[in-house]
Formats: sequence, structure tokens, C-alpha cells
Amino acid sequence: MENTGAIGTMTVPIFAGGGRIEYGVKDIPVPGPGQLLLKVKANALCGSDRGQFEHGTQVVPGHEAAGIVITAGAGTTTREGAHGVVFLMDFCRACRNCKSGFTNLCLHKRADYGFSHDGGYAPYMLVNENVFFEIDASLPMAEATMLLDIMGTGGHAIQRGLQVLPHIGSAVIAGAGPIGLGVLAMAKLLLGEETPVFIMDYNEYRLQLAERMGAVPVYLGRESVRERLDAMQFEGVDLAVDTSGRTVARQAALNCLNKPGALVCVGHGEELHLNVSGDLIATERTVLGSEYFRYQDLADNHERLLANLPYLKQIITHRFPQSKLQEAYELFFQGNTGKVIVEQ
Repeated sequence: MENTGAIGTMTVPIFAGGGRIEYGVKDIPVPGPGQLLLKVKANALCGSDRGQFEHGTQVVPGHEAAGIVITAGAGTTTREGAHGVVFLMDFCRACRNCKSGFTNLCLHKRADYGFSHDGGYAPYMLVNENVFFEIDASLPMAEATMLLDIMGTGGHAIQRGLQVLPHIGSAVIAGAGPIGLGVLAMAKLLLGEETPVFIMDYNEYRLQLAERMGAVPVYLGRESVRERLDAMQFEGVDLAVDTSGRTVARQAALNCLNKPGALVCVGHGEELHLNVSGDLIATERTVLGSEYFRYQDLADNHERLLANLPYLKQIITHRFPQSKLQEAYELFFQGNTGKVIVEQ
């Protein structure tokens, strides 16, 4: 997939392992047929980068990229100068899942940009045209990154719940990190601003941000989510979304559900223990997984972002230049941030 030609060199961050980011030089690639070369303008940090930060990687990370098309390869239709974002998964478009619209579940995925191929912390990024989504040029590039993990992953989780519960009147979110905040924002946009959304975490900074965005915060150092629901006279909630990946959080979320209700698991990690008779059959509860989002979801979310930019941009709390990527990650992993953006 990579083109071996080059049109110059660029300074790129090297994730050396042990939480160290160094800098080196790579060739700027030349796009081949069907490819686009982007000048990256912004990339958002993500908790799934932790493994690369701690253990190192041979590729340039960054999987929430926004940039401008500098050069378009043969056979492409995207105009040079187009602004856009990059869908993480290079889906094949030919397998049964892609043909059915499940581009997030492609059976012959060709790349995970930022993991298998160089990503958005490089000044220039080479991608296949099918993963590029053009945005309105008036949309700031940093804010455009929210179309990806924040709105895309968050919205897909809500939509998964809506597949089994057409009427969701209340929700609980486990974890107030950036993905949890994204689920919160999309719950308000998709279910209605008046929908009660509880969000639980130990991090007061993030819970205060969630409260400003309309959530009912549950400070787990002081109370359980069950105690907060009881205090507000909620027997349960219709939808629970786990973004933490923690067994204890998933169990607490499951136990908050109404009958029927749905638990959507977004965060990778630990386990969920079920008593099938009591937790599923007798209660008609549903447990679902939610993997990233579908490429075609970008169009609707683009319109939502343009219409709700002041609300959504609250999730971005810190911005750094690429030269301060080390500082950005150290701050991000301390936890007292919302979404952190690296701008170029």
C-alpha cells in the first residue's frame, strides 16, 4: 500500500517506548493510484495510544487526523485543497460486511491508520481515498477531529442502543474520559437535550466538564451510581454505556438497567459476568458491543457538528504543537483533561 517515492523529508515523532517521544526524519511519500497525500493540521490524542506511548512503535501514531489534500494520485476524484478527516479503518469495500454498510467490521481491512501505517502526528499522511471524508472548509481542523472518536464512536454506541430500544428516556455512562464525554454529547443530540444522562467516574475534573455539558455527575469516591439514582427517585435507566472497560463498571451499569434495558460495551478490556436467567431472560435486557463507527455516519455527524459546534467544542480542553507531543501525552494520561489536540 505504501508508495516508495518521496518528494522531500519531514520531521516526525518517534515513540521510542518507556513513555519517551523523540524526533527523526522520514521521507514525504508520493501518492500512488487511488491515494491522497494530506498535510495534517490536527490530530487528537486517544487513550488507545497508551500502548504505543509505553512500549514504542515503528509507525508514526495518530488515528484521529484532520488535514488538507496536497496531492491526489491517479484515479482519484478528490480535489486538491479539500479539507477532511481520516476514517481509522481502511475498509475494502468488497467484502460482505462493507457491501452491507458495516465498514467498521470490514473482513479484509487494509490498514488501521496510526497503528499499522503512519498516522496523524506526521506532518504529511498518505491514505487511500476511500477513508477520506471531505468537510466544510469553514470548520476548524481541531474541531473537525471530533467527527471521529468523539462523535463517531459516541454516536454509534447510542445508535446501537436504539436498535433494540426505540424509546430511550434515560441513560448511564460508565467513564467520563473523552469517549464517555462523546457518548454524553451524542446522547443529548440524538435522544434529546432533556434526556437525563448520568455519568460516573472518580475524576472530578472530567465530571465537572460533563456536568457543564448537561450530565448528572456521579462522583464514585463519594457515592455509587445506584445511590445517586435512588436519591433522584430513578428506579433505573433504559440505556447504559460502558466506556471504561472495567468489570466493576460494567456490572454496576448492568445493575442500573430498567426491564427491558440495554447495556452497550464500548471500552475494551475486562470482563462482564452474567446470570443469564436473571440478567437477560427474566428482564429482557440486551448486552451489545459497539466497535468504532461506520464511514457513512460521518455525513450526518458533519451536519450535527456544524449545527452544534459551541456545545461540542467544550470537549476540547487543551491544544499543543507537534513539538510538545511529549508534554501533551503526559498531561493527558494524568487524567485532568478532556480531549487534547495536537495542531500543526
